[in-house]
Order: sequence, then structure tokens, then C-alpha cells
Amino acid sequence: MHITVDGNQIALDKDGYLISLNDWTPAVAIQLALQEKIALTDAHWEIITLLQSFYQEYQISPAMRAFVKYTEKNLGIDKGKSIYLLGLFPPSPAKIASKIAGLPRPTNCL
Repeated sequence: MHITVDGNQIALDKDGYLISLNDWTPAVAIQLALQEKIALTDAHWEIITLLQSFYQEYQISPAMRAFVKYTEKNLGIDKGKSIYLLGLFPPSPAKIASKIAGLPRPTNCL
């Protein structure tokens, strides 16, 4: 599986996640989001950036509970809620946001 972004073919695994995290760019994120029928807004980018920080700090993609707690800690209680994240990245915020952020699939997400 692959996507084409700016004339480059980007390899994806069978679930649509980047095979090489080094292939991620904002243009790749936009393409991955379009595949999920998501038009990225500033609110989405804020969460994508936050997820990438989480990954740099812990070297894993967060499961939903850790995702919510990390969001609350860094962006406040209003954004650190499952319902807020679900509104941005339906139907599974931890999986979909990680995919768009160029991160591996969270290990304990179905």
C-alpha cells in the first residue's frame, strides 16, 4: 500500500500507517487525513503536534487513556476529554490521530 505526495510514493502498512516515520511531512498528514475523511484545522494540528511530542518523550503511541491525560496536562481540561478528541478524530481518536501524526499504531488499540 502507498500514497503519493508531492510526486513521492510513501509506503504504508496494511492498516494505512507509515512504514517509515521519517516519511512524515505536513503534506503527508493532509493526505492521510483525507483518507480518513478529515479536513485538518488548527485544532487538529494542535493535537498532531502534541502526539508527536508524546512519541518523542515516550517512544510509543499513546492508548486512549494516556492520550486523554497527556492532552489534559498539556492543553487543559477542556481539550483533555475523550469527547473533544472523538470530535476531531472519529471513530477512534488514538488510532486515527496517531496515523495522521505519522506515528505507529498504538499497541493496545484494537
